[in-house]
Amino acid sequence: MPTKKIDAGLTLVMPRHTAVVGRFDASLYDLPMPANPVHPNRFTRWRVSAQRQLASWWFMLQLGAAVLALALTPSTYSALFRAATARQLVITTWQVLPWFTSLAALLSLVLIRIVVVTALSYGLSQYALQMVVRVLVLELIPLAAAMFVALRSGLAFNAGILPVTQVARIRGLHDLDPQHLRNVLAPRVLAESFSVLTLAMVNSVIVLVLTYLTVYGLSPWGLPGFTRTVGQVFDLSVSLGFMLKVFLFSLAVAVVPMAASLQAPSTTSTMQPGAVRLFLVLLMLEGASLVVKYI
Repeated sequence: MPTKKIDAGLTLVMPRHTAVVGRFDASLYDLPMPANPVHPNRFTRWRVSAQRQLASWWFMLQLGAAVLALALTPSTYSALFRAATARQLVITTWQVLPWFTSLAALLSLVLIRIVVVTALSYGLSQYALQMVVRVLVLELIPLAAAMFVALRSGLAFNAGILPVTQVARIRGLHDLDPQHLRNVLAPRVLAESFSVLTLAMVNSVIVLVLTYLTVYGLSPWGLPGFTRTVGQVFDLSVSLGFMLKVFLFSLAVAVVPMAASLQAPSTTSTMQPGAVRLFLVLLMLEGASLVVKYI
């Protein structure tokens, strides 16, 4: 059977009775041409992905509401619940409080010294105290406490959050065992929330003490002016906003990674489920707080 070499370097087998005339025309053989058509199901996939994300966020809100309801219910505080909560409090708060406080105090002292010296060099000493209180106490300390608890416990792989008999993906709050929710998940969420609140409040007080010692030393005569300046910063609206922000930080750190881990318990990713979502939530809360206070 005769053959003919085509332009693409291939050999075309021709029937014996076919005459070879002219050059090879690829269009006559209906060869597939490269193309990137729009997949007809692409919008369907986007819609399904959006529905899954909304369902995941809704489950996260449901889990937080369920834990708050359990915390406000007196019958929840059984012996098993109290023991589990106390054990989690020791792990998440008591074991880390001394050295986190030491590290935060050291870094805060450096920042306080930099701000005070810079303000004095520019003749703005009257604004140094307000700047330290607004930057450190109102913004950096709560955010640092939330990030620390998230990195230590909230974003650690949640081994054991599901019982051995329940390894399927959780799609809703109704898929959780009520006893497991009460005796395992709720104590963990409450302990991590309490850890954020404790670290933020304790270190805020320590930062105020370090600020006074840096500016006035051991003299008691600067106490009236210092308390007046702090009172001007912490008015009623700022104080309520500060407490609300710390409370929402604590809930986010405790609930967001837990909900993501419950919905993907068998993940093999090196990143903990919910990490990106948690940082997004913290960023949104911090941004909303800044907008309310300064705009």
